[in-house]
Formats: sequence, C-alpha cells, structure tokens
Amino acid sequence: MPEHELMDFDALYQGKSVQMNDDGPTVEIIPWQLDGPQPLVVELVEAGEFTGPVLEIGCGLGDNALYLAEQGLKVTAVDAAPTAIEQNRAKAAARGADVTFAVADATVLDGVGDGFASALDSALMHCLDADQRRAYLAALHDRCRPGARLHILCFPPAIGDFFPLGAETDEASLRRDLGEHWRVERMEIRRYTTAFTKDQWQTMVPNSEVESDDDGRILLPIWQITAVNS
Repeated sequence: MPEHELMDFDALYQGKSVQMNDDGPTVEIIPWQLDGPQPLVVELVEAGEFTGPVLEIGCGLGDNALYLAEQGLKVTAVDAAPTAIEQNRAKAAARGADVTFAVADATVLDGVGDGFASALDSALMHCLDADQRRAYLAALHDRCRPGARLHILCFPPAIGDFFPLGAETDEASLRRDLGEHWRVERMEIRRYTTAFTKDQWQTMVPNSEVESDDDGRILLPIWQITAVNS
C-alpha cells in the first residue's frame, strides 16, 4: 500500500523494530500508541467538530475510531496494515464498539462507502508522496458529501529531520493540494502527543530539544488542518 513505502507499519504492529527510512532512527515502540485517543482528536470532538457518519483514514491502532464511536458517532476506519485492522476488530468486539474496520488503500478508498459527513486523518498524509497525496485528497472528496469537514494532523517540514516525510509539507504545498477539492478553514501548528518518553527520544534522536506533557510524553509540532469539501 502507498502509505507503507517510507516505513513498514505492518511489521511495527506485529511488535518488530522498524527503521524510519534508509538512514533514519530505529523505533522499538509504536510512536502513536497512547492506549487512548490523540488529545487533539478529543479536543475536536468536545468542540462538536465531528458529525456522523465519520471516515477515519490511516486509523492505526484504532483508538481514535473507538473513541469517536463511543461518543455515539457512526464510524468507518481504514488502514493499509492488515495486522492493525485485525487487532482493531478484536478490540472493538471486546469493548462492544460499533466500528467498521477495513483494509484499504488511502489513495483509492475502494469499498469504504460514501456520503461521509466528517473525516479524520491523524498523522497519515505526511507519509504519502506528492502524487499519492493528490490522489488521496481526490478520493476523500469523492467519498465525502458536499460540505463535509476533514480534520488532518500532518507533520511540518521540521519533523523530516528524524521522521520520513513523503512530500513537502510546508503551508503553501499543503494549501495548493488541498485547494483542488477542499476549502481550508484552519491551518495552525499544534502539539501532537507521542508515546515516547524523554529518555527514549534522546536515545533515538540525540541532542534534540522537544517538549513533553504532564505525563512525560514527548510532544511534536504538527499541522492541525480543517477543510470543507467543496
């Protein structure tokens, strides 16, 4: 699948160590494993920014999708990693959560349905190259109803020093590609919560300065984007 080219995500979900890019650091943990939803997603939900049905693309460990469903929203969540989807279905069954989890190529989104009123991309889009990103945003446009709101969390260029980015993620490039099908309402740098502790981060990326939250989890800068389907 396209979003696997920079990093073997399925191997990561199988518990294996994975190298980021050819010369990047090796990760021993899943960086986004919080055992709960991403705080920025919680913030959006509490602000009433999601209406159903919701499509999550690149759902990873499924925690955001499960959280959305437990707030009463109808949710379809897709990822290109079969291991993640299998694990997520088991988690949903154990929690009695009604989420449709499916394996799908983000650049095509075949078989996921359509008519979505909201969509969530929590740190997927920066894994795509320029052509894949344009195809992805077009596929999302087709799957979402007019006026649907798309929420994206996407790493900015500075993160490329230690995390592989598939294409340019500066503001101008993102606005250009989004503008083909989506009207950007919000685009600002926020902080993305990771599973890394300071010690783990310094071992992986020595001599780097980063923030942490009250629980000691490393916070990385990320674009928070909201766009409306035009």
